[in-house]
Amino acid sequence: MTLPVALSGSDVIGQAKTGTGKTLGFGLPLLERVTVPADVEAGRAQPEQLTDAPQALVVVPTRELCTQVTNDLLTAGKVRNVRVLAIYGGRAYEPQVEALKKGVDVIVGTPGRLLDLAGQKKLNLKHIKALVLDEADEMLDLGFLPDVEKIMNMLPARRQTMLFSATMPGAVIGLARRYMSQPTHIRATAPDDEGATVRNTAQFIYRAHNMDKPELVARILQADGRGLAMVFCRTKRTAADLADQLQQRGFASGAVHGDLGQGAREQALRAFRNGKVDVLVCTDVAARGIDVEGVTHVINYQSPEDEKTYLHRIGRTGRAGAKGIAITLVDWDDIPRWQLINKALDLGFGNPPETYSTSPHLFEELNIPAGTKGVLPRSERTRAGLAAEEVEDLGETGGRGGARGRGGPPPTPPSPHTPPPGSVARHAVAEDHTFSHADRAHPTQVKDSFTVRQLGTAKAVGVRNQAGAVSVGCSVDAHCRSVALSFQIVTLAGQNTHLNAVNLSNATNEHCDGCQTLAGAYQFVVSTARPFTLDATAQRKLADIHRRLDDLTRSKIPAADLKAQADSLAAEVTAVLHDAVAGAPKAPDAPAVAVHRHLDGWPGH
Repeated sequence: MTLPVALSGSDVIGQAKTGTGKTLGFGLPLLERVTVPADVEAGRAQPEQLTDAPQALVVVPTRELCTQVTNDLLTAGKVRNVRVLAIYGGRAYEPQVEALKKGVDVIVGTPGRLLDLAGQKKLNLKHIKALVLDEADEMLDLGFLPDVEKIMNMLPARRQTMLFSATMPGAVIGLARRYMSQPTHIRATAPDDEGATVRNTAQFIYRAHNMDKPELVARILQADGRGLAMVFCRTKRTAADLADQLQQRGFASGAVHGDLGQGAREQALRAFRNGKVDVLVCTDVAARGIDVEGVTHVINYQSPEDEKTYLHRIGRTGRAGAKGIAITLVDWDDIPRWQLINKALDLGFGNPPETYSTSPHLFEELNIPAGTKGVLPRSERTRAGLAAEEVEDLGETGGRGGARGRGGPPPTPPSPHTPPPGSVARHAVAEDHTFSHADRAHPTQVKDSFTVRQLGTAKAVGVRNQAGAVSVGCSVDAHCRSVALSFQIVTLAGQNTHLNAVNLSNATNEHCDGCQTLAGAYQFVVSTARPFTLDATAQRKLADIHRRLDDLTRSKIPAADLKAQADSLAAEVTAVLHDAVAGAPKAPDAPAVAVHRHLDGWPGH
């Protein structure tokens, strides 16, 4: 429906359900408007019409969609040798500038990097004949409008403008018409498929408890006929943690979220497309437009924000006529949110059934074999895994930790999770900040964390926690063990008060049957008459101790030596704290620094 109108040069607003081929709907007309040497050779164009400046521009909201659209256009324009370049942030500027100097015909880019290069006079937009805003509702959202306007002001007044998206609210259409000349609004639906979702996608909605969701997802991922699966989370932290948990349960999983560097995001998507991992845990950064062949299951681990996000999420399966399954796990707190989504889309799932990982109807509806547990049997662990896919050196700019963030591939020393100088005592916010990672390159699963918590009581000034934990697979080592070491520093001001709020529980590997469990918790209570702060020297020393604690939990030394070294590190912490409070007024009837140690499972205890 779109092709005849777009090929005639008219402005187009194209709307269709996700997964129905919108990319080629604008891609083919776009490629036809570009003049290349093949057109001159065939007599369809004059030599003076050729230019090395870009002739067509596609603006997309996310980096992942940028690379995908670029690849699709390269494939479609291969016969005519159309030069297509992806321009987006997170990569080095130099290769993109060099490619622009050599000449390109079509540019696919994200607004930020396009504006950067255009502002530096590296990108010439004066020869653009056609503009496409893909996922137009996102691009023309009020938050993106200034960037879109700046880009449009750099383009020639006479051009073709096309907008394509699965969802197109009325307010967005009004904004779009301001930038277009008599646009034709085309909405494509099948006569027998009038709903908002694709008919080929079977939808299941379950009311699930947050604590049971990882087990529930692990069992769903073992359903008969399951191919590739995408699991969507609302927050970056949840995505990173769930990817780690699934990997510990034996699944080949990867993560895509905003805390990862661009190299790690592209590594995970490549591994997913190549089949090296078959479970991709992601935030909504991957929900728009990403097309991976063979995705049979989409799981909404957390309820989406609104109906548009829901449509884009479940649109990753059931694409191009294939069948798919979309499963949404709704927590009790999210029921009102889900009911709004259900009403907007008229889905008929207003009261999801209460479901647990052992519920019979879950096994029956999703075709999960009876007796399936939350750990993938070793005989079925056939995927190469994320570590088998190399991380491309993108010369990344800025970002959060370069090629890695939470849930990414293992870092190279020094570990980015070692707190920088000043981080131990600098935080004063009423929330937890936890950073964790898993070492995927070795059979030993390693986790470490650094948590800072501020307690909301007058007597408790702050709590600083430094912890590490390691779990060794029992089938690899007959003398395997699960180790947890926790160092927690509590500072009290005024009268010494016993803090029941401090939790010294230690993480252990619940799937390590028969493992020796070694848990050690060290609490350092600092009592002063008035609040005090650790100086830079003390902060650096504590950061160094945290790094060595992390190294210690990774080691395989005998338990007795491990305990001795932990005690030695605890003595160093005590010395640092004694020095730090030497000049502070002492609290009445309380030692300046009191150390409490709890050991569980160690030889002799």
